[in-house]
Amino acid sequence: MWRILISLALSLRCVKSSAGCAIHQDDSFQPDHILRVTAQDYTEACTTRYSALVNGSSPGPEIRLKEGQVSWIRVYNDMKHENTTMHWHGLTAFTAPFSDGTPAASQWPIPPGHFFDYEVKPEIGSAGTYFYHSHVGFQAVTAKGPLIVDSNHPPPIHYHAERTIILSDFFNETDKQIIDGLTSSNFTWSGETGAILVNGKSRQATNSTGSCQLASISIEPGLSYRLRFIGATALSFISLAIESHNVSIIEADGHFTKPLETDFLQIGSGQRYSVLLTAKSERELKRAKTRQFYIQLTTLARPETLTNFAVLNYLDGEAPDLRTVPSPPPLPEAKTIQGWLDYELEPLQSDNEFPGLEEVTRRIIIDVHQNVSDHVIWLQNGYDWVQNFRQSPYLVDMYNGRLQTGEMYQRAISRGDGFDNITRTFPAKIGEVLEIVWQNQGTFTNGGVDAHPFHAHGRHVYDIGGGDGQYNATENERRLKLSQPIQRDTSILYRYREKTKPLAPSGWRAWRIRVTDSGVWMYHCHILQHMVMGMQTVFLFGDLEDINAQSGPVDAGYLTYGGSAYGNSTYSPNVRHYFD
Repeated sequence: MWRILISLALSLRCVKSSAGCAIHQDDSFQPDHILRVTAQDYTEACTTRYSALVNGSSPGPEIRLKEGQVSWIRVYNDMKHENTTMHWHGLTAFTAPFSDGTPAASQWPIPPGHFFDYEVKPEIGSAGTYFYHSHVGFQAVTAKGPLIVDSNHPPPIHYHAERTIILSDFFNETDKQIIDGLTSSNFTWSGETGAILVNGKSRQATNSTGSCQLASISIEPGLSYRLRFIGATALSFISLAIESHNVSIIEADGHFTKPLETDFLQIGSGQRYSVLLTAKSERELKRAKTRQFYIQLTTLARPETLTNFAVLNYLDGEAPDLRTVPSPPPLPEAKTIQGWLDYELEPLQSDNEFPGLEEVTRRIIIDVHQNVSDHVIWLQNGYDWVQNFRQSPYLVDMYNGRLQTGEMYQRAISRGDGFDNITRTFPAKIGEVLEIVWQNQGTFTNGGVDAHPFHAHGRHVYDIGGGDGQYNATENERRLKLSQPIQRDTSILYRYREKTKPLAPSGWRAWRIRVTDSGVWMYHCHILQHMVMGMQTVFLFGDLEDINAQSGPVDAGYLTYGGSAYGNSTYSPNVRHYFD
């Protein structure tokens, strides 16, 4: 009876709304994809670790979506003691209101023994390379997988076939041990990356014990390939090169770019690149006297340098050698190229929506540095943000009328930096054009500086460059006249030096965005350790009226932890279809 009453109440509310009003609430509904998150012992890089997995493996299965088409992805939390969510990295503006997958921000997490149906609709023109991952704690180190959006039309750049290559990190300690160490007053660092995994595989040495192997990327001579590289690392900023091969970058973060030839890539956590590789001919392979070439991966901007390998294998019926690790490495040791691709990578087609400096209504400068209080934390404009800061998610509080967005906006404006320190949010009004500047600073205690891959949920931002020292808008505008910025969802705030004076500026990254999509959007460093230590921010776009106008009514089952929008083994969820 209670389900009938809820459906009737929603139907009456839908009369006043333009949003879809279909619901599903029984076992007859079949999602397009099913992901099951478990926690169990799992072996990677010849070492067994207790890990969160998706469908029993890491990485999880590849999901392919169609642009312009609604897809339902059901995520089961089969863990016994941990919450989970799933975030569609790079696609967050194209989801139903509670489908961004950010706990304490846009949805209640999925309780143990429950499941949640995520509704995703990639926009026309968003075909590209993405990935999914849990957004709870440190789970994303293993709970993740590739996500590809296919176009309704042939790609603008021709190739014969494609390969997906997802990069990740290995840590010996469990997620809980790492989080406990990072948040303790007796601070304990997680340690550096133990291995760079390629499609879940890595091998450290030729004679190492265990049956682990190098990853093999198999291709055929004479064909052209789109290699989709996904930076799904927890910590590592990676330089990647392929022995005896150059490539052309053709996509960054879901957007086609003008082809740019390069002999290496720099990939931060959260970034994705597609490159075009032309395979060698049989004649070239005979001259080279080998049919396999090493893909060399090296960590950058860390106290310790780690180099690992995978194999690019030309098919000929014989199994490749995946146990020999080259020593010495076939390629020179990689070094960080500060500002790599800034002002060079351009969109494939002209973008008339890019807002010039004259359209910017507000500039928000976010100072970033590390501090030590009772434990080690990362601060943005003097404050950290962690998942347990909120008693309930911001979006839930917006629907319940608990957030006074007008007052929040006035406090943020009066501070001068756009930040409301009471709710720890950056509020903005629909229609504003924001220029957001991430300003790196020396650590408060000793002046140390780190590099950070910053990720924007929601609408992609225009990356307008970066540089050393302190941001200068006039000088940067001159540089922009020589190139057209691309849209991205993740870009690197470089450090330019290992140490400087405490709080001294040491590098910046700037974005522009038109505020069009109401909601709660996380903007954060994508290094998992830094997120756990507070390096996250929350942008609140619009108010309750804007939320209702965009998304329509909401079932009360979304507004409570484990509510009726979350199914379990005893009942099916009451789920709204926002895109129908």
